[in-house]
Amino acid sequence: QVQLVESGGGLVRPGGSLRLSCASSENIFYFNDMGWYRQASGKERELVATINVGGVTKYSGSVEGRFTIFRDGAKKTIYLQMNDVRPEDTAVYFCSACVLSRTTWGHGILVTVSS
Repeated sequence: QVQLVESGGGLVRPGGSLRLSCASSENIFYFNDMGWYRQASGKERELVATINVGGVTKYSGSVEGRFTIFRDGAKKTIYLQMNDVRPEDTAVYFCSACVLSRTTWGHGILVTVSS
């Protein structure tokens, strides 16, 4: 059973930075794609960033240039570096991992951007 555990969330001021981590029970290269999604209160879950097994990344237009997704295979972890955060980045962030047609989700971690 694949397990994903997010960490690193919390309260951050506008313009600040934080880094989210997603630790996998499996070798991260086992997955075709891994990524981060977020869901703000009252809204649908949306894509933030993804990275495929070859290291190709994709970003939502709202975060591109501010957020970076990267990985550490030895630690079986992917990260989301969030820079220049804005209040509209406030959401529960979910880690995901997909192999073939199966997708596993973490339980989510809250990021609150507020002064």
